[in-house]
Amino acid sequence: MGIASNGEEALQLIEKEQPDICLTDIEMPRKTGLDIAEALKDKRQKVIILTTFAREGYFERAVRAEVSGYLLKDTPSDELIQNIRAVMEGKKFYSPELVTGMLFQQDNPLTDREREVLLAVGEGLSSKEIAGKLFLSDGTVRNYMSEILNKLEAKNRIEAVSLAKEKGWI
Repeated sequence: MGIASNGEEALQLIEKEQPDICLTDIEMPRKTGLDIAEALKDKRQKVIILTTFAREGYFERAVRAEVSGYLLKDTPSDELIQNIRAVMEGKKFYSPELVTGMLFQQDNPLTDREREVLLAVGEGLSSKEIAGKLFLSDGTVRNYMSEILNKLEAKNRIEAVSLAKEKGWI
């Protein structure tokens, strides 16, 4: 058993301790609960994410990462314990409020490559740095950014990152 103060520390602790189940918050410094779930997707650990956020895109990302549970933080303790036990038996649990929110959310308009570019923008990288990181030309990165701004109807790179994060697309 272990407790981590941020997502990077959590992944290191999971690698070291090899727990059967990981209970994580959705929003943490350095790496989110969704980042952790995606990193553990092909591992043996089962992941339950707790959240107060019913944001667009989060649930979709959690399902793609094959989380075993996606629950609201205000889930009563006895219910949470029952859900953890059920997950250990191979079942999956998702809070109905989060599933319902997914039914009305907007689909992610970004391609995988556009998401990579936008994530790099979120890291504070310039177009030239992104080009080097993703093995693209500077002009190609600028073209991707132009397409991203159009798709998200954002005024600038910062607004595009903010909108995509808010919707859970990156």
